[in-house]
Amino acid sequence: MTAAITLSIYIARQFMAMVVAMLLALSCLISLFDFIELLRRSSSKPDATFGLVIEIAGLRLPFVAMQILPFAVLLGGMICFWRLTRSSELIVARASGISAWEFLTAPTMCAVLLGALATVAVSPVSSVMLTRAEALEDAYLRTGGGPLALNGGQLWLRQSDQSQIAKGVAIIHALAVRVQNKTLTAHDVSVFQLDDNDHLLARVEATQATLVKGAWTLGSARLIRPGRLPEPATTMSLPTDLTVARVQESFAPPDTLSVWSLPGFIALLDRSGFSSIRHRLHFQALLALPLLAGTMSLVAAGFSMRPSRRGGVARMIGGGIAAGFALFVISKMAEEFGQSGVLPVVLAAWAPAAAGLMLAVALLLHMEDG
Repeated sequence: MTAAITLSIYIARQFMAMVVAMLLALSCLISLFDFIELLRRSSSKPDATFGLVIEIAGLRLPFVAMQILPFAVLLGGMICFWRLTRSSELIVARASGISAWEFLTAPTMCAVLLGALATVAVSPVSSVMLTRAEALEDAYLRTGGGPLALNGGQLWLRQSDQSQIAKGVAIIHALAVRVQNKTLTAHDVSVFQLDDNDHLLARVEATQATLVKGAWTLGSARLIRPGRLPEPATTMSLPTDLTVARVQESFAPPDTLSVWSLPGFIALLDRSGFSSIRHRLHFQALLALPLLAGTMSLVAAGFSMRPSRRGGVARMIGGGIAAGFALFVISKMAEEFGQSGVLPVVLAAWAPAAAGLMLAVALLLHMEDG
């Protein structure tokens, strides 16, 4: 028993060293290509300096590391287990009566813990740095006006309505939206005030609306109620729990939000009438990351522990890389199905990792007990 524990710790150390080395190498390689692409885009932007390009590429580095973590576990694990098999260390361990399940427990748990660390600790840092990188890119490298411009400048949202007119919901539509100096201004605004049974109580037509702290300020607003004449234009206030940052974040990629802030923000999106599918899918994917990392460690072991004397090592390693790529394709397909609503969000996020885990366990059972 002591020998098995000592061997597990030794393998776990070798495994972690190789995974961290592979993670650093892949992150730097991808960041280098990202840096070259940013340099190309900045060539026609006089305000985009060389230092700014370096800053944007550096701010994206934690996000890149999060994305390639499963592949770093796969490739690092395959190299580690292949080296241990080539040096006959794993062969001697199995010949001495130590099961593969015993000495694989420690590296698998290390991979799970690495995925959990990435979810709870690296994800918040990555979201903050990626938000800063996106802001710099919007300001210096992109010609659009930010995430709201991608929506055609229009705005549709739904929020709770606690005004004097209605105690239900308010649906706000603006034909033109502009964000400047952290102030959101909407033009040609229509506000539909409904009760809890979705019956129309009133409509407000305003030439302009400004989002201030805790309320929308509606300028030149005319209140129209069923069966009554429109009231004279005046300035009105509509209470809200939205902020400019939250409206912008609703159109921004969910990667710019921390795993800790996603549940509350998803609830806010649902209350405001925004689609929260992307954010819920991203949240579930972050939760599934530890399982995916552990799955990749078992896939690496299953495809790289074949003794060299049997031959076909290159074929086995190639099969492992192909399996990892297939798992990546399946996860992306499941993500697309989840965003389109064809698959439930939880199934789309967890199914690829669960399928890969079953594949790895079946392969190890065949090698160990078959």
